[in-house]
Amino acid sequence: MISFPVPATIPALLVEIVTLVILWVVVSIPVYAAGKLITSGRTGFGSAMGATLGGALVYLIILFGVAFLLTPFLGTFAPILGFLLAIIGWLAVYRASFSTGWLGALGIVVLAWLVLVVIDVILTTLFGIRIPKFYPF
Repeated sequence: MISFPVPATIPALLVEIVTLVILWVVVSIPVYAAGKLITSGRTGFGSAMGATLGGALVYLIILFGVAFLLTPFLGTFAPILGFLLAIIGWLAVYRASFSTGWLGALGIVVLAWLVLVVIDVILTTLFGIRIPKFYPF
């Protein structure tokens, strides 16, 4: 089960919210750069932020929904199916957000991950700040 500490005070909750918003903006930067490249400049930062938030929400809802609802019927195969469907849902959000095809959405995801890895290395090297682990390995 995934667990994380829940802030116990209002100031701690505000810090948590501000931190999540900053992380959302930082993670949206590579999505924006990749979207600009793949769509030949037809995208804006607002689209990238919407795609980042929408993609994450759709991914989590599908992943946990399928695992929760289908595990009694499919056993250990349910989380694997949930993961595959969640990836497709995430790509569908990117496809719709950037008005591109499936390959374009996949290209945006791959380029965004590469740019995010570079940003993570730079932030870690210069400031000792790491972006939370965003890859499954």
